[in-house]
Parts: sequence; structure tokens; C-alpha cells
Amino acid sequence: ANMTTRLRKHRKKRGHVSAGHGRIGKHRKHQSGRGNAGGQHHHRIMMDKFHPGYFGKVGMRHFHKNKMALHCPIVNVDKLWSLVGEEARLKAAADTSVAAVIDVTKYGVFKVLGKGELPAQPVLVKAKFVSKLAEKKIKEAGGAVELVA
Repeated sequence: ANMTTRLRKHRKKRGHVSAGHGRIGKHRKHQSGRGNAGGQHHHRIMMDKFHPGYFGKVGMRHFHKNKMALHCPIVNVDKLWSLVGEEARLKAAADTSVAAVIDVTKYGVFKVLGKGELPAQPVLVKAKFVSKLAEKKIKEAGGAVELVA
């Protein structure tokens, strides 16, 4: 893995005092500090120019944020049937005397929203939350909504 000595750049630099690192600046270790040192001091111009807003805080702190309480995946009525699949929809369309049951909570969805069209076939939708528009569209299609805990 090691490079052959005779091919190294240093062989060409023999006899040249500073070996390409300059007499004045000199090849020293960490002249301006390691890493992001000096962002508010000697590197301030660079930080202000290329990384504005890097320092400081923004917003409010939320102690003991319970993400599960805010967890509410949604599905729109136009995608409602895609949860159970096209075959199930056609099977349900064949026999409209019984409404098909779609329990969205089984698919990890809690709330049904009202975007898009719903095929005109009765369906019983079980969900934790349902928007007004979604409920209206489901009922117009001859279906019903059941809220589950």
C-alpha cells in the first residue's frame, strides 16, 4: 500500500530549502486553531459571509415533548381504496348491498381528510379522526363513518 520512495515528490525537492512550503509562512502545525476555532473571533468574516445564522438560538424550547401525542398520519379520500387495493374495490363494487369496511387504523393511519374524489360505492370507514369534508364525501358515496378510539 505504501508508495515507492523513488516516486515521492520529496525526491524532487532535495536541495530546495523549504520543500514547497514557503520561507515566510512556514509549514507549521495549526496556525489558526483546529477545526471551527475562532468563528466569533479571527474567522468571523468567513462565518458571517458564508455561514450567516450559524451562531445563536431560534424558537422556543419544548420540555418533555411527547411525540406520540402529536403522531397523526393522514390519508385523503382519493387514496382510501389504495390502502386495501384495487382487487378489494372491484370485489366490493360487485356486491353493493353490503358496504365494504376500511379500517384505516390497521394501516397505521389515524385521520381521513377530504381531498379528491371517492368512487360511488358504499364504504364503512373506521378512523380515529375524520374531517368534515371527508365525512361529507363518504356519505355522498353512500357510505358511513365510524370513529374508533
